[in-house]
Amino acid sequence: MNQGKIFADAGKMAVNSAAAEDACRVKILFPLPLFKAFDYLAPAKWRLAPGQFVRAPFGPREIYGVVWTGEPDIKTPQEKLKALSENCDAPPLNNDIVDFVDWAASYTLAPLGSVLRMVMRSGDWLTPPSKQTWFVRGNARPPRMTPQRKSVLDAADARPKSAAALAEIAGVSDGVVRGLQKAGALNAVEIDPDPPFEPPDLSVAGPKLSDDQNFAADQICNQVRNEGEGCVLIDGVTGSGKTAVYLEAVAAALNKDPTAQVVILLPEIALTVPFLERVEERFRAAPAPWHSELTMAERRRTWRRVADGGARLVVGARSALFLPFQNLKLIIVDEEHDNAYKQEDGVIYHARDLAVARGARGKFPVILASATPSLESVVNVDEGRYSAVGLQSRFSGAAMPEISLIDMREYPPEKGKWLSPALSDRVDEKLSVSEQSMLFLNRRGYAPLTLCRRCGHKMTAPGSDTMLVEHRFENKLVCHHTGFSMDKPDRCPACNGRNTLNPCGPGVERIAEEAVERWPDARISVLSSDTAPGPRAMREILDAMQNNEIDILIATQLAAKGHHFPNLTLVGVVDADLGLAGGDLRAAERTYQLLSQVTGRAGRSEKPGAALLQTYQPEAAVLQALAANDRDNFLAIEAEGRRALGFPPYGRLAAIILRGRDENAVHQAARDLASAAPNGDGVDILGPARAPIYRLRGVVRMRFLIKARRNVSLQAFLNDWLSRVRTPSSVRRTIDINPFSFM
Repeated sequence: MNQGKIFADAGKMAVNSAAAEDACRVKILFPLPLFKAFDYLAPAKWRLAPGQFVRAPFGPREIYGVVWTGEPDIKTPQEKLKALSENCDAPPLNNDIVDFVDWAASYTLAPLGSVLRMVMRSGDWLTPPSKQTWFVRGNARPPRMTPQRKSVLDAADARPKSAAALAEIAGVSDGVVRGLQKAGALNAVEIDPDPPFEPPDLSVAGPKLSDDQNFAADQICNQVRNEGEGCVLIDGVTGSGKTAVYLEAVAAALNKDPTAQVVILLPEIALTVPFLERVEERFRAAPAPWHSELTMAERRRTWRRVADGGARLVVGARSALFLPFQNLKLIIVDEEHDNAYKQEDGVIYHARDLAVARGARGKFPVILASATPSLESVVNVDEGRYSAVGLQSRFSGAAMPEISLIDMREYPPEKGKWLSPALSDRVDEKLSVSEQSMLFLNRRGYAPLTLCRRCGHKMTAPGSDTMLVEHRFENKLVCHHTGFSMDKPDRCPACNGRNTLNPCGPGVERIAEEAVERWPDARISVLSSDTAPGPRAMREILDAMQNNEIDILIATQLAAKGHHFPNLTLVGVVDADLGLAGGDLRAAERTYQLLSQVTGRAGRSEKPGAALLQTYQPEAAVLQALAANDRDNFLAIEAEGRRALGFPPYGRLAAIILRGRDENAVHQAARDLASAAPNGDGVDILGPARAPIYRLRGVVRMRFLIKARRNVSLQAFLNDWLSRVRTPSSVRRTIDINPFSFM
């Protein structure tokens, strides 16, 4: 099918009731929160097969759906079935995607139609957008040449450009472009607003690799070329060149099959833009992007070109896993340990786990890459389910940074300050030799808590138990959970005390205030999602840091991974204990991963790097392991603790969350569910209990935690249990398989 015109106008063909004997029954699944497909009638001559897009009446409207698998219910009289309205001339979903949607819905216990929604996105994308008029240079010379007209003609060539693009390049108005068209100096051409992506140039050789990289790349590429399915973990220290290795595997997959498609998943938008540039440099063609910051038109283009096979290489966030690939042959999950791969609303899933499952079901390889792989992946390697390749030295030959702990009990900061003398002195040293420092604190705003020193009142968001974070730069109190914000009041709302509201604890803004006071002549910048709310602003700060235009960067986790700052030689972690609180079973592992990644930003070039971790718990195993650079021993200790408790990866977990505005109804639903719980061998049910953040936006939440042995079918147990109780419509029930958040 022609890639330039893959979505032709749909042929609208209704079933003739007089010729019902020529109709056949088909099952149609709609991208709605529905657990099953519905039976319809279609003309036999349409020869519909699973995966084909159709339009059908559903309730009072007509919507797009997909022909689904399964046998129609022949007990329903044919005259009671509705007829399909339209057979869409669009590339159908292939069998692998249909199978994956079925499996993902069964695994996550989400409605089948909700999973399809993640694949289909908008049914409007099935219809091609209207052609656009662009311009190329013509042969005629305008009767009157002006400097403005000459600028436009100089900007025009054989490659079509829009009027807006020509006007912007030439620095003129659109009217000048239109005038040149009328004069015949520009020729109008009709173009598809969703042009195909340029295919990767596979004749281009990749960069020169180190011996370790070559060995790793050869192993992985051989698996790709020999159709070896399975999962491979690239376990390499920060700066070891994991990306260059797996891009060779991408080239091998695309070379092997001229229609093959590859998707590279990244955890954060902050990493996407520079990564797209790196991939374009490697393959001399821009990959198809997929993330939330794209415009709707950009997302439509990527979706349509993935669907017709015109986008062979896709780089995107976790939802890119659900794009309608025609011939997916390789998935890369970069920074596989990252929590951002967990989708916490709608269909709740972990993209890494579903990527591994999709590769297994499609019989193609999946590559995971990380400097700090998750315990789940390490155990899968140890038990032989995954293979692994290691990169134990930095590509540049630079040494790993020396990590030291600062015991804040012994070396406390000055009163009202947050940086210890030991850390401040090291920053002084770096400034004296024109080297860069990063002060890391994974907490946005100025202070995480605003408290009345007179009556003890804590400022919380309306209808929520969440604390308001002070943002002093804007004089605002902000809830990072609900988005609520307000001007900081002069008086306490509880006791009416004037100027009694005090900030408690530090955020990056407060550290910046202290840094400016101590180093007034230094070039200081703050990087957080508040100070850089979009990719462009984020990129400006990161580029300035990379170009040595910043002396001290004060940053959250946005700067923790995927960035190369050649002159950064010191990382100071303001609060190394921050991630250890809260009772999360992965708290220590996450702390190790985050701090290992952020300290790994130091000393990545010729100059040696160092990292100082301020802590009140220097004896903590995770911090001792970081200081000793002994990841394996830390993971062994962590694994033993999980094994003893039966927690993942040595057991299975699921959460059931009940939420609603009617507190009594939620509590009654929790009691009803608890009383209906079946007895299951190897299954423990904890709860119901109030969620740690019990009230959010006026909604209260109760939680169950279900723990099971690895050999127990947790989904079957949950299906049996939940089928025994009907939850009232005022209470929303969600299920989280393998929960990562316990709040």
